[in-house]
Amino acid sequence: MSTTNTAPLIDVQNVSKYFGSVIALKDISMSVNAGEVMCLLGDNGAGKSTLIKILSGVHQPSEGRYLFDGKEAHFSSPRDALSVGIATVYQDLAMIPLMGISRNFFLGSEPTKGWGPFSRFNVKFADQVTREELAKMGIQVREMTQPVGTLSGGERQSVAIARAVYFGAKVLILDEPTAALGVKEAGVVLRYIAQARARGLGVIFITHNPHHAYPIGDYFTILNRGSSYGTFAKSEISREELTAMMAGGEALEELSHELAEFALTDEKARAALAEAAREFEAEAQGLHVEQLPSKFLEAEHQYADQLPPTDGEGKR
Repeated sequence: MSTTNTAPLIDVQNVSKYFGSVIALKDISMSVNAGEVMCLLGDNGAGKSTLIKILSGVHQPSEGRYLFDGKEAHFSSPRDALSVGIATVYQDLAMIPLMGISRNFFLGSEPTKGWGPFSRFNVKFADQVTREELAKMGIQVREMTQPVGTLSGGERQSVAIARAVYFGAKVLILDEPTAALGVKEAGVVLRYIAQARARGLGVIFITHNPHHAYPIGDYFTILNRGSSYGTFAKSEISREELTAMMAGGEALEELSHELAEFALTDEKARAALAEAAREFEAEAQGLHVEQLPSKFLEAEHQYADQLPPTDGEGKR
């Protein structure tokens, strides 16, 4: 995809994944270069989660090749992938809400001062580094001790992105980072993705929302039921085409025909009911009391004085 001679940071070639008789992925090819945003799109059940678990070392591919920086990669765990610079930020962020921003920033890799049993968390160093790294992403926070739970969803995502960059990520895999965010917060996250791209990272942005993907993406790989529609450069596909392919153009066309047929059938049924109503009304209008037998009318006149009154004044 890139015009340079350098190998892609991540390159998967005809990757498939089977779980028993279930085909989760079949012949998926995709690559991402430094300084690019690759958007991986697909509806629920398209295979996005399975693919990113392969990329991040959770699963091994059943078939195909996985290359990182031009070399065959065989990761047995996410730690293996992280050790070479592949950082995955999941939608459910691994943060402790009541803990401060800087402590969450260094969660699992806390800087310390002192020695042996007297070592302790280096608050000053952690606060300084966190503030500097967030500032590089365009994020300004007053207090590093502020609980991360008080941040907005977009700000928490930005802390996770800045943390991954600081710890040496070459590839940033973002799993639906804008899924639970409003328009403004989603825009914040997209801006930080652009910052990561500008710093030379390869970014894989997983989403089911083409309106979030299109403004930031350089390339788009579209999955549908475990298969790929292919990879497209931004110059090769419009937002409308991207949306139609994601939704399944053939399925939408078939649904359109079905709805048109239903409307036609419904119109026929409506016409038939209207005709039946007209016939019923005409038949009802043909019925008159004058058609009652003459004997009944004579009896009514004969015994009229004996009939009970019909109102409070004794009148019928």
